[in-house]
Amino acid sequence: MPKVVITEKPDQWQIDIAGVDIISPSEYLSTSTFQNNRNIKVVNLCRSYAYQSQGYYVSLLAEARGHKVLPDVATLQDFRFQRIMKDESSGFDQLIQSTFEEVKYTSITFNIYFGFVENPTFRKLGLLLFNLFQSPILSATFIKKDLWELHQLKNENLDQIAETERLKMHEPLTGYLLGKKLLSKKYSRKRFDLAILINPEDPYPPSNEKAIGCFVQSAEKLGFNVDLITKNDFGKLIQYDALFIRETTNVNHHTFRFAKKAQAEGLVVIDDPHSILKCTNKVYLFELLNRNKIPTPKTAIFYKDRKEQDLEGFEFPFILKEPDGSFSKGVRKVANINELKAELKTFFRKSELVIAQEYFPTEFDWRIGIMDERPLYVCKYFMAGGHWQIVDWSKQGDEGQGVSEAVPIWQVPIELVETALKAAKLIGNGLYGVDIKERDGKYYVIEVNDNPSIDEGIEDAYLKQGLYHTIMESFLRRLEERKINSENNHG
Repeated sequence: MPKVVITEKPDQWQIDIAGVDIISPSEYLSTSTFQNNRNIKVVNLCRSYAYQSQGYYVSLLAEARGHKVLPDVATLQDFRFQRIMKDESSGFDQLIQSTFEEVKYTSITFNIYFGFVENPTFRKLGLLLFNLFQSPILSATFIKKDLWELHQLKNENLDQIAETERLKMHEPLTGYLLGKKLLSKKYSRKRFDLAILINPEDPYPPSNEKAIGCFVQSAEKLGFNVDLITKNDFGKLIQYDALFIRETTNVNHHTFRFAKKAQAEGLVVIDDPHSILKCTNKVYLFELLNRNKIPTPKTAIFYKDRKEQDLEGFEFPFILKEPDGSFSKGVRKVANINELKAELKTFFRKSELVIAQEYFPTEFDWRIGIMDERPLYVCKYFMAGGHWQIVDWSKQGDEGQGVSEAVPIWQVPIELVETALKAAKLIGNGLYGVDIKERDGKYYVIEVNDNPSIDEGIEDAYLKQGLYHTIMESFLRRLEERKINSENNHG
């Protein structure tokens, strides 16, 4: 995807980056090449972003043309209201206080270039500010009253910074345009850029380190440049064509913000925000599956504001679930009314609604992996030793996990796969894992996961590298289809 840097004095820039053009705002605004081509990434370094200035129109028309622009118009509007920024900064007050703990002054100002701050002490804070208010050059001023607080955050332009400061921008700008991997001039860019969002600190990630390596290997063979990114790289999403979230998702979480931002910027994204929204809330899933007559265990909703819960049709023991729990956390089995009351008291501290579900004791749970409304893999997850769940959270490491077994799709009953496909289709055409219990030859959907586990040695035990290749092929196909549609619409 072509990239352009826009400044009133392009001849003063000594940056030579393959695939990056430095042009004037008038050239960008008036040239048919930029008017008609949608696949362009724009860095707007104009001297002013004021309303109806050239800089303002560069960002405004970039959005109208479907270009990915930094900064966008919504961000420019944010800078009109310093109160918005101060309110946002209150959410990371602890970081602010720890950053300036050793500072002897009562006021300090520093510049942030594409998320980079020269002083290492301020880098983490600078990156956070850039992620929240994405603009190329930021000037942040903090003052100390009783505590340190953000006093002002401003957009700066090239004319407002010294020549020595401009030189400091070159490396961050290059890194921002090309991603984490700085490329030599001889490097031949591949067709698409893929970001894989991971959390290296998560003890139970949806894909282990070897599986991530397999995804990268398949993607690179298909023509992707691949970067592994973390929650600190929110501001870099504009660089990519696609985002693959391999971190446990939730609506009230940065993964959802990444998905929404990626979708708004025109990236192919899995998990997409609609799938996250639908799958991570079990109340929604229950309503959706029930309305569409997908078989599920007997299920009911318990409400915090009711003194007595409706237990009609339920026999002890049965299961209680948090509406947005994951990895079988937030799931309890209650054996009598006293246990029920005690557990509900705990559950209702976090949510006003709780899921109650019939208890199905089974040797294992089925999971059917699905993408593009087609089955990818089938896996059996056996219960942990002496426990009623796949994972016994009271035990450490492998001791608390049941064994798993990948099964060829052609060896499992067609009714199992069809039930999973019907459930997944209600969510979308992304990547899903449908959990199913079997009883008396019938299949009951427990839930649909938008971020299913794909670990090397488990889900891929039958398909091997073919599993990763199929998923990456889906990304490639979606990007090619999007490119064709874009060309047809602007041809």
